[in-house]
Amino acid sequence: MKKYNYIFFDLDGTVVDSGEGIKKSASYALKQYGINAVDEDSLNAFIGPPLKNSFMDIYGMNAEDAVKCISFYREYYLEKGIFQGYVYSGMRELLSEITSNSIKAVLATSKPEVYAEMILKHFKIDEYFTLISGATFDEKLVEKHDIILNTADRLGISDMSGVLMVGDRKFDIEGGKLAGTDTAGVLYGYGSYKELYAAGADFIVSGSKDIINLLSL
Repeated sequence: MKKYNYIFFDLDGTVVDSGEGIKKSASYALKQYGINAVDEDSLNAFIGPPLKNSFMDIYGMNAEDAVKCISFYREYYLEKGIFQGYVYSGMRELLSEITSNSIKAVLATSKPEVYAEMILKHFKIDEYFTLISGATFDEKLVEKHDIILNTADRLGISDMSGVLMVGDRKFDIEGGKLAGTDTAGVLYGYGSYKELYAAGADFIVSGSKDIINLLSL
């Protein structure tokens, strides 16, 4: 099996099930615009992609309204939503196994970096990560492939063949492909086998133990 030097992890739906906080934050933001969001599929769609994209693609907002909705979203998220979630079963063990085998675990998320740091510290798993890398508040760095490339640059990685990007949505797989990494889609998050397969995932796994087997640890 191919050996990887770095495992880049998505956050929401991959390391942490943060769906409750994200959906409640999105619902709160939409209510400020008179939209009563009750459709579970629509709210689930907020887990993974950049928020601006979700407000525009799902609810047809223009860029200005989407940015305003993001500010409403963050009102609820910072007060309540940020810690409404839990670390997936087996994830601590996976991270421990990776780091004990001299592989670097790295977070590469479309969530603002400062939020990602707060979440990992809250759940006491920040110690496993060589770098916590995320988006910027000004929306200039939010697309997954840009975040992956920025993360690699910060780590001084020039050869992306030694990197495996792990995530639960097509954005993680497509972003990894564009950035030149191998990719692994996980089925315990918010994506589906069909979505991950269509995105071109190199591997599709059911749980953290499968990732350990995939890495031959």
